[in-house]
Amino acid sequence: MDFLTILQVLDSTIRLATPLLLACLAGLFSERAGIFDIGLEGKMLISAFFSAAVAYVTGNVWLGLLAGIVSSMVLSALHGLAAVTFRGNQLISGVAINFLAAGMTVLIAQDWFKQGGRTPSLSGAGRFSPIELPFAESLQDVPVLGPIYYELISGHTILVYLAFLMVPASWWILYRTRFGLRLRAVGENPAAVDTAGVSVVELRYAAVAICGVLTGVAGAYLATALQAGFVKDMSAGRGYIALAALIFAKWRPWYALFSTLLFGFLQALALRPDVIQNTIGIKVQVQLLDALPYILTVIILAGFVGRAIPPRAGGEPYVKER
Repeated sequence: MDFLTILQVLDSTIRLATPLLLACLAGLFSERAGIFDIGLEGKMLISAFFSAAVAYVTGNVWLGLLAGIVSSMVLSALHGLAAVTFRGNQLISGVAINFLAAGMTVLIAQDWFKQGGRTPSLSGAGRFSPIELPFAESLQDVPVLGPIYYELISGHTILVYLAFLMVPASWWILYRTRFGLRLRAVGENPAAVDTAGVSVVELRYAAVAICGVLTGVAGAYLATALQAGFVKDMSAGRGYIALAALIFAKWRPWYALFSTLLFGFLQALALRPDVIQNTIGIKVQVQLLDALPYILTVIILAGFVGRAIPPRAGGEPYVKER
């Protein structure tokens, strides 16, 4: 396998890992505050639809991104209402959101566009374009570093760079700010936070809102950057994979980056079965390669990859003592 092929696979890894990374960080904020969110899948899906629909109608991808974020935050608000205000079962609420999004997106898409539950293809200003970083083209002939900079680092959309910048930003928010300290504390011991005079409800709603924003960006990326429009069930289990990556990362931002890159790498290999065949000399079925990320998800969720301890108050509604 030559160097250029390796760079192409790694380039695909970055593109495919981006929505997983955004959704994983979204789940990180929510679960650190004690709110388990199975509904990442549904939020990504509804964001993908509304971002593509609005981008097509207006011809402005930024309005599409805004619409995707708003639609995701609406579902986040519903989840917060069920889990925080009414202290309902968080898992059931998340599953309900997934079913709601799966049905609603197809129904509305068919009603609006009459194309079998999909949106028309996006083009021009209706989708995000790759950004060529400074000196990328002039440096591409420089041995080793030139192709890395040109093929691997440059040429991504702005949402890719935003996703990777969110990793250090998330680390700083969670571990270097008062808000982050309180957010982590409310996921471990909400009674202590309440005793200190800090609102548990407000912190948990803030975490749910951040989760809605990040999943909104993740869904918009799927429809307006990774692909050129919305198709039925286009999230394709990425929300569940992001949850598995979050467990694999032990609820830490930097670990989340590496775990989502691993899943992205497996998805990239599925697109290039020739790479594996040329490397090991054995023809591997494409269907097996497609299933690898989901197989790894099952293995992680089954608890075979180390022991991940979630926040102690995760999934438990807080009832203030009188």
